[in-house]
Amino acid sequence: MLNSRVRPLALLILSAFAAIPAGAGPNDALHVYGGVAYGHDDNLLRIPDGRPAFDNTRADSWWTREGGLIFDKTYSRQRITLVAKLSKTNFDHFKQLDYDGKDLQANWAWQLGNHLEGRIGTTMQQVLAPYTDFSSSERNLRRVHSSYAEGAWRFHSAWRVRAGFQTDKYTYEAISNRFNNRTEDASELELDYLPRSGSTVGLVARHVKGKYPFPRPTGPFTFNDSFTQDELKARVKWIATGSTTLNALVGYTRRNQASFGEGRTSGLAGKIDATYQPRGKMIYTASVWRDFAPLESTLVSYTQNTGAKVGAQWDATAKISVNADAMYERRNYSARREFNGSDNLRDSVRTQTLRATWHPRPMLQVQGGVAHQTRSGSAALGTGSFKSNSVTLTANAQF
Repeated sequence: MLNSRVRPLALLILSAFAAIPAGAGPNDALHVYGGVAYGHDDNLLRIPDGRPAFDNTRADSWWTREGGLIFDKTYSRQRITLVAKLSKTNFDHFKQLDYDGKDLQANWAWQLGNHLEGRIGTTMQQVLAPYTDFSSSERNLRRVHSSYAEGAWRFHSAWRVRAGFQTDKYTYEAISNRFNNRTEDASELELDYLPRSGSTVGLVARHVKGKYPFPRPTGPFTFNDSFTQDELKARVKWIATGSTTLNALVGYTRRNQASFGEGRTSGLAGKIDATYQPRGKMIYTASVWRDFAPLESTLVSYTQNTGAKVGAQWDATAKISVNADAMYERRNYSARREFNGSDNLRDSVRTQTLRATWHPRPMLQVQGGVAHQTRSGSAALGTGSFKSNSVTLTANAQF
């Protein structure tokens, strides 16, 4: 049994060294990318405690092989970035989950003169969707296709205006989850004040329109989950000291989703990130957030997510770094109508991760990590508590 565990890990390390760059350097425009990963999770499908597992199996292992091309070159003031990666993942037990992943990106970071700049691009990613809130052993690929364009005009040494547009299209493979297929069109306008200190203070207005092509069946009825969302938030980047930086995007959000009743959600929402990098080998990070999102349910109209995350990075040597993170998120729900237990609707997700990264060569990376995740369930919502432990080992190289 021990050999069966060690052999894949040893093969992974040998594969990494076999892919040591032998041609292109870090400053070359075109790179060939290759990677291999091994993972094991003792509750892959997030089965709640006390419930029978699919096929009487909770744990599974998988292998992922990935390859592709990366192009990154600047022509005068115009930077072109192209990424094309394809991957193949195979599971040991739940073989019906085997899938081909895709990661395609094209981006043009443009600049005209000294005052106009922006970016135009498109991305497409295909991955296996998480099973945190999807109770099934069915394969459920999620494809996200995004297109965006934005531009900024620095009309004064201390002032900048920016406008942007983005379209995100989400498509799910599983028929049972196709009601989450949607297209979100977002537009935003921002005005920033840029003092000489390097900090930034701005005001952001954003409008999002979501369209769901498939009505969601609920008993004998069907409902369309299309929505509109308007936001007015303050953006702050504060360089407090040479070692401390604070980033915040906080303000008012109002969302209308007429699936059930009035379907209106509003309130304070946003996120604050802090980074502390003292002299030495440590970097500390912390984040807090609060946001609103309607939940498609016959009993619940929206969820209020409140979370926090702390992390630390230790640069042990010039080639080795260690990262540790802990995240907690609580989801509070508001019922559409009163029922037994409707005054106590909440669950929470806790995640802790630890990973080490080794760079034996400038363009070669080997990483190992462990993670622990738990969810406290809500009996009224039908979500059970679960826990999961996983380990991953990856190696990738560019040459």
